[in-house]
Formats: sequence, C-alpha cells, structure tokens
Amino acid sequence: MGNQSEHRTTVELEDRNRRALLGGGEARVARQHEAGKKTARERIELLVDPGSFVEMDRLVTHRCTDFGMGEQKIPGDGVVTGYGKVEGRQIFLFAQDFTVFGGSLSASYAKKICKIMDLAIKVGAPVVGLNDSGGARIQEGVESLAGYADIFLRNTMASGVVPQISAIMGPCAGGAVYSPAITDLIFMVEQSSYMFITGPEVIRTVTHEEVTKEDLGGARSHNTRSGVAHFSVESDEQCLQQIRTLLKYLPSNNQEDPPTAPCSQPVDAEDPELDDLVPHDPMKPYDIRALIGRVIDQDSFFEVHQHYAPNIVVGFAHMGGRSVGIVANQPMVLAGCLDLNASVKAARFVRFCDCFNIPIVTFVDVPGFLPGTDQEYRGIIRHGAKLLYAYCEATVPKITIIARKAYGGAYDVMSSKHIRGDVSLAYPTAEIAVMGPEGAVNIVYRKEIEAAEDQEAARKQFIDEYRRTFANPFKAAELGFVDEVIQPRMTRKRICRALDMLKNKRDTNPPRKHGNLPL
Repeated sequence: MGNQSEHRTTVELEDRNRRALLGGGEARVARQHEAGKKTARERIELLVDPGSFVEMDRLVTHRCTDFGMGEQKIPGDGVVTGYGKVEGRQIFLFAQDFTVFGGSLSASYAKKICKIMDLAIKVGAPVVGLNDSGGARIQEGVESLAGYADIFLRNTMASGVVPQISAIMGPCAGGAVYSPAITDLIFMVEQSSYMFITGPEVIRTVTHEEVTKEDLGGARSHNTRSGVAHFSVESDEQCLQQIRTLLKYLPSNNQEDPPTAPCSQPVDAEDPELDDLVPHDPMKPYDIRALIGRVIDQDSFFEVHQHYAPNIVVGFAHMGGRSVGIVANQPMVLAGCLDLNASVKAARFVRFCDCFNIPIVTFVDVPGFLPGTDQEYRGIIRHGAKLLYAYCEATVPKITIIARKAYGGAYDVMSSKHIRGDVSLAYPTAEIAVMGPEGAVNIVYRKEIEAAEDQEAARKQFIDEYRRTFANPFKAAELGFVDEVIQPRMTRKRICRALDMLKNKRDTNPPRKHGNLPL
C-alpha cells in the first residue's frame, strides 16, 4: 500500500508540474510565437544565467468560483515567479504568462508577485518584472484590484532600497501601468507592447478621438513623447539582453557600492584630440556624446531616455572600471537649454544614482532655461526646481566639468560648487556669467548705447568687453567656484583621480521623514 500511495503522489506531482509548464496549452503558445513574442518561461531562460532559475509557487491556483472559474484552474495561474542569477548576481523576477487567462491578474497571482518582492527587499536584490498581461481578472472583481494595490505598495516600499526594472513585452493597460510607473527603469518592445490608462475604444467613446494602440501607448510614443519608458528595443531577445547589460552598472541594493568592470585603458592617459572637440565659437554646436565617449571607458556608455528630451543626455558608464551616472547638456538640440522635459528627465536620473550610490559626472554647456510663454505656463519654474532639488539632495560624489556655457540659474542647477558639487573643473572655453553677452550688454550698457552716435559699433565694443571679462573661467576660479581650469585632454585623468579621492565620501542630509520635492 505504501508503495502504491507513494507512486500515486509522484504521478500527481509530475502531472501538476507538466500542466504548469504547459501554461495555456500548445495552441496559445503557438499564437504567442506567431505574434513575435516569447513565452514567460522562454523569457526567463534568456534573462538569467543558465540553470540558475528557481521557481516559487508553481502549483498556486486561483480561488475564484464565480462565472465558472472553479472549473478553470491552471497551476501557476498566469505568472511565473522566482529567483535566479545574472552574471552570477542574485535577482528576483516575475514573468506574466499571456497564454493563461491572457496574463490577467488574480488575487493568488498578486500574492505570488508580492512574495518575491518581499524576499527581494529582505535579502537586498533587484526585482525584474516581465509584463505581458490583459490587466485585472474581471471575474474576481475587487480582489484583483486589491492585488494590484498590494503590488503598488511593495513597489513603493522597495523604491530606493533595491533596483526595480520593468519590461513591457505585451499589453499593459489600466491600473496595471502603475506598477511599472513606480519602478526605476522601463523597457518597451517595439510593435508588440503598449501601455495606457484607457484604450482607443474608450477614448473614441468619451472624447471622440481616433487613435491606434501603437500611437496611443506604443514603445515609440512612450520613448519620445510621454517619457514614461526609458528604452525602446526591437525584440524580446534584445530587451532581455539589455536588462542583463544594465544590471552590470547597478548595485544589488542601497547598502552596496556598484560593481566594478574590467578596464584595460589607463586612467591617467591624456587625449590631445579633446583639445579641439569643443568649438571656441559659442554659437557653434557639437555633439556632447563625442566628448563623453572619449572620456569614459571605451564603449561603456549605456544611455537612458535616449529619445526623450534630447537636449540633455543621461546614462551609465564606466570610468576606470567604476560605475558612474552621466548627465550632460546637448548643444546639438535647443543649444543645450534646459526645458520642462529635460529638467524632469535629469532629475529622475540624478535621484536614481543617489539612491544607489552611483557617482554623478556632469558635463555643462547650458545657455540657460528655455524661454517662452509655453514653458512658463506649463511650469518651467516648478519642473526646473526638481532638477535643482535632486542635485542639492544628492550625497554621492559629484564631479562637474564646465565645457563651455554656464549661464544664469542653469549654472547653479547643473551640479555647481554651491549645491555641494565636490569637484568642479572647467575648460578654458568655459563662459560663466549671469547671461550671454548680447543680453547683458543691452541691460548694463543701455544708456551708453542709446547715447552713442554709432549704436551698433558701441554695442559690439561693449559685447567684446563683456566677453573678455566673463567669457572665460578665470573669475570663477579666482573665487574658488571652480577648483581647476584644465586642458580638455586631461579630462579623463582628472575625473578618475577625483573618483578615487571621493570613493570614501560620506555626506548626510538633516534628519527628516522626507523632503517635499516640488512635484
């Protein structure tokens, strides 16, 4: 009897595991593949190191009996959860399975996700969510809504404690979008993923607007227009590989330093070609990425939000093998001005780096905040203050290089010495002043220009005089606002030395529950 009972138990376990691994069945798996999408388990295999994934709650099922759901139970209930390793480092993850009830979320499904998030916080490891779901399971009503809220709470509690990464690899609509929105970084797959609060049909009914799913909430829309997503990728495979790459720059939690990377380049080498990269003509644009690329470890720049607010560039890089966050004005777009979107983009990135002990290197070439009624009416003061607040609050090492223009309040905001910038360097091309020469002369010398016989000649003379006085970094250096004026060829050497000097930096903010960020 004992052997028979044991045999039955083994057979039942094998049957339950088989059903769980089969998901929604071969037909639905085939439809997933026809749509150019991987299944949940295939995605996990591509994300984690081979053989490292340990599944949890494989046999969990929903508890709903309404609408005939009691007869429709599939082990796992539409989400695969567990832990594994990426490059030998621990992560926790969940992968929504669109082949099971369209990936819709039930109360049991939510508890599975909450369990691995709770563990991630306890052990200090990143959480990666692979999203592909039709949203709340309608048959469960408020229980599924409660499940979403339980996840939102854990997203919030984990924020700034462990990195949270979301991959949108299919539909993500309604309340489901708020979990990814709270996480740190969002990937979207082109042509197969979308995010929106209300779909095209509801919009058509309520506002009479005609819009497709792709235009409303596709990868391109959220990477270029809304800024909701940080990365746009072409396929599931590329998405998962990019997540693996991203994790190389990040610590596992807020108590650790970021991992280091091998570096074969000398940290004290000088690059003579940098001396001619930044044009001496203040009106001539150049690509700030060219400067970044020559200063960091070769091919290590991992840009974030590349297609959104392109007048500022942010991303991760390695310098001497150390992870750093890069923030840089982009003179190729809007002359590098700060506007609403650029301010929010950079503020979010600075705060993420500060959460996870990643030093911030800032390249400054900014003529000011973008003027205009549109910017003022939409709140450039409030949004610009977010970037100022982020830099002021950050206690990680902050190194600033003023490459050319640093005018007005934007000079203060871009990690200046006055807001706890640790090391401030400037090129000989740096111009640090309240405003550009043309505008300043019209104010300071207005009467003299009006009284001159040849007003244009007088204006030009005063502009040249103003340039000689302020279109250089030496006044700021005399005041100690710039630590050193360097030749551009020395940039990598000076930054790497500063990073080494600051590696044991400790700074704190006053005791408080939290500050009141100007949201």
